[in-house]
Amino acid sequence: MAPRKEQQIFQATLELLAAKGYEGLTVEGVAERSGVNKTTIYRWWPSKAALLAAALVEADLLTMEPPDTGGLRGDLEALVEGVAALLTRPPASDVAVAALGAAVHHPELAEATRGFFADRFAREAAVFERARRRGELSAEADPMLIVDLLAGAVWLRAVFRALPLDDDFAARAVSAVLDGSLAR
Repeated sequence: MAPRKEQQIFQATLELLAAKGYEGLTVEGVAERSGVNKTTIYRWWPSKAALLAAALVEADLLTMEPPDTGGLRGDLEALVEGVAALLTRPPASDVAVAALGAAVHHPELAEATRGFFADRFAREAAVFERARRRGELSAEADPMLIVDLLAGAVWLRAVFRALPLDDDFAARAVSAVLDGSLAR
């Protein structure tokens, strides 16, 4: 399939998810919105869960390339800012909340979201590999834990508590994770 047509399908998938939730997302609706025959969509993705899984990983809307600021602190702050943008700016925020909210009740969607996070972490791993080569990160540090702490802070603050993220939120969150909070 042509990349442009594929992106149209993914865009339609994510728009419908955001507008109607997982229950309202249908391959027929995606076909109508994207201008692609539904048999073509089914040829590439056997179910709406498979289509959504591909859209979550491949859609331009959710793409976030790992930063390379030259240092671990700057890279992590940029990652936090990227997650914050994803979770606070429509339409990406609507997609993220709809997908993860529905994943609780739909095992096939839970698998799709796991694929999204696995892909995202695989891309982010370069940040930690570079930091280790520069001597900024110990060999014992757990990159996934660091990402979970930082992204979890954004999720909790922005989505669950519905609180604004201050301009210095990313720097403060990264500092708390890298430097700790104990008095020295």
